[in-house]
Formats: sequence, structure tokens, C-alpha cells
Amino acid sequence: MLVPVIICCITCVLMICSILFFPKLKIGKISLDTYWLITIVGAVFALIFGGAEIATVGKALIADTAINPLKILVLFLSMTILSIFLDELGFFRFLANVALRRAQTGQKRLFLYLYITVSILTVFTSNDIIILSFTPFICYFAKNAKINPIPYLAAEFVAANTWSMALIIGNPTNIYLATSNGIGFLEYVKYSIFPTIFGGLVAFGALFLLFRKKLQEPIQGEAETVVIEDKVLLWVGIAHLAVCTIMLAISSYVGIEMWIVALSAAGSLFIFAVVIALVRKQKPTALIGCLKRTPYQLIPFVISMFVMIVVLADAGVTEIIAKAMGSSLPILKYGTASFAASNLINNIPMSVLFSSIIETSNGVAGIPAIFATVIGSNIGAFFTPIGALAGIMWGSIISKHDTKFGYFDFLKIGVTVAIPTLFAALGGLWLAVSIF
Repeated sequence: MLVPVIICCITCVLMICSILFFPKLKIGKISLDTYWLITIVGAVFALIFGGAEIATVGKALIADTAINPLKILVLFLSMTILSIFLDELGFFRFLANVALRRAQTGQKRLFLYLYITVSILTVFTSNDIIILSFTPFICYFAKNAKINPIPYLAAEFVAANTWSMALIIGNPTNIYLATSNGIGFLEYVKYSIFPTIFGGLVAFGALFLLFRKKLQEPIQGEAETVVIEDKVLLWVGIAHLAVCTIMLAISSYVGIEMWIVALSAAGSLFIFAVVIALVRKQKPTALIGCLKRTPYQLIPFVISMFVMIVVLADAGVTEIIAKAMGSSLPILKYGTASFAASNLINNIPMSVLFSSIIETSNGVAGIPAIFATVIGSNIGAFFTPIGALAGIMWGSIISKHDTKFGYFDFLKIGVTVAIPTLFAALGGLWLAVSIF
């Protein structure tokens, strides 16, 4: 049992080091993220030296169950494609600009509008997409308006990783934890709505108190004009995302798995975009850009982490952890433990590990543990940069715009915002569990 634990620990440590110190590997003109390469090597070593049967791991990968990582990846990547397509058309940038224009010259009003805009969009799309879409825009706008971008960047990142709890599609960790435990779209909402509202309101209050002095300065510049040129494709994209979200909500009632719904929507969008391009005799530029930006690296990463968790489970490690967690105070224990673990091994590996722990507990922890872990995986993302891959990407983007925001700056927000938000969300979960 000791060998697979050592291998997995070393893999996680090296993965974190790669994210912080050598995130890219360049081979000629090709640039690869190192974090998923390390996890692949770790998974191979775990298979060879971990003592698990390869056949056992293989069956887990192709099993017709909710925990099948391939189904979860299809669901996440399909929803990501729907969101990125809209971003390629300038949809998110346009909405952000509308909010910024309404703020006029008041930074406090601008701060509020930005937080609300990001929160609403995150609920129906994905936190990663919103972060990647809004971050460059905020940097450009702040420079033109001659204001400090840090309050707005922090508000964007916190809002995206708090309101992403609302729907199952808001974060890949939501998808993994919910689907692997057989939780449908509407059942998820039933237990997520109170934690999201409680956490979202506390997060905004903490952010406002933290940056209130900086928000008193007037805005000197003006927002840029953003025009969406291809309105036909825009409405096609919006329609696909809307219909897909509705179908996901009723999928459990009509007997269709969520990954099939999402894949069908993405496939339909692909066909529509190609047909429209052929009719116009043009290249499907938005679709090509969308396919290029899709985070395919999550495929080997999630599968590798899944393999290591299967090896640990086969060695009896997850059973030991499940017994140590016990059945008392599941919301507090799983919420704080998943929050801390996200900042040690990243929230996606943490979700894979905790899903196995919850499954091993044979339902002792149940719904409270599942949703407490969902909360920890989302809010843990803004405690330190290690909490989520989105944090690393966010930091990389703002550094390219000559904005200084180091590890301790991130931790300052984590201590003052993430911790109260975590306990507010856990309190909301306690209320939801008590009611339902």
C-alpha cells in the first residue's frame, strides 16, 4: 500500500512544481503544458509498481457507470465548446462592455456591474471560459480608463469560482463529483442554490470591504465600442447553449444521459457552423478558433488522475481515509478537507480522490459530503494559485499585461475572501440539507 501512496504524492508534488516553475515544455514549434505530462508518467508508474491489476483499471475506464471519466470529459468538453464558440464571436466581451458603460464614471458601480455580469454568465457557462474571456478585457479597459485593475480582476476571479457552484455545468469538478455519484441536473440545483447565494453575497461583501478605498477614485477613460458582426452565428450559438441547458435540466426525466445531450448540442453546433460557412463560401473562422481553444489537455490529465485513484482504491487507501473522515459532521469535515486538499494537489485531482472516498464510504457521508466537496473544489480555487488550473492561467494572462500579482497577493485575497465565503457556502448547504 505504501508504494502507490508514495508514487501519487511525488506525482502531485511534481505537478504543482511544474505549474509554478516550469509550466511549458517547448519541442521545436510545439509548446506543451507540463502538468498533464507529469500525471501521465505518474499513472504509468502507479500501474507498474502500485500492485493494481491492469484489467481492473481498464474496466473502470470503460464501465457503463456515472463515474466513467470518458463520459464526464465528453460532457465538460462539449459544454466548453458551446461557450468558447460564443466567446469567439465576441459575446462575452460585448456583455461586459455593456455593463461597463452603464457604470459611467463611478468605480463602485463598475465593480458591482462587473461582479453581477460575471456571476450570471458563469452560472450558464463555465468558470474557466469566463476567466479566460474577461481577464484580457479587464486589463485593457483598466489601462485605458487609468484605474487599478486588481479589484476588478479579483472580483472576476472570485465571482467566477463562487457562482460556478450553481449549476452542474459551471465547473468540471461539479460535473465529476455530481455525475460520479449519480446526481442529476435538477437534484444538483436543489442542494447548490443556497450555498451559491450565501457564498456569492459574502464574497462580494468581503471583496468590497477589501478594495473600498481603491474604488473611490474616478474613472478617467472610456469603454471601447464592441460590435458583434456575425449576428446569425451569434443567435445559433445562443440557441444551442439555451436548448442544451434546458435539455440537461430534464435529461433525468426523459432517460437521456447528460453527456449525450451535451455532445449532441456540440455536434449540432458544428454542423450548423459548417453549413453556414459553405453557404457563404467562407471559412468557419469562429468554429476553427473554438476548436483550437478547447482544453484537450484535460483528457490525459483527468484519465491519468483517475488511474492513480483506482490504484489507491485497489490498495485500500481511500477506504482508510473514508473511515478516518467518519460519518459525523460531513459538511464541515468534507468542506474544509476538500478546500485544503485543492490547494495541495489542485481541485481536479482532489475531486477524483474525494469522489472515490465518498464512494468507498458506502453512502455513510451521502449528499452532505458530496456537496461540501463541490463547495471546497470551487471556493478552494481562489485561496492560492495552486487551487485550480484556472488560477494559473489567470496569473499568466495578467502577467502578460504588465500587472503584478504575486503568490502573497493571491493569498491575501484567499484569507480575507475565500475563508468567509467557504463557511457561508457550507452554512447554505446545511440549510439546504435541513430543508430537503
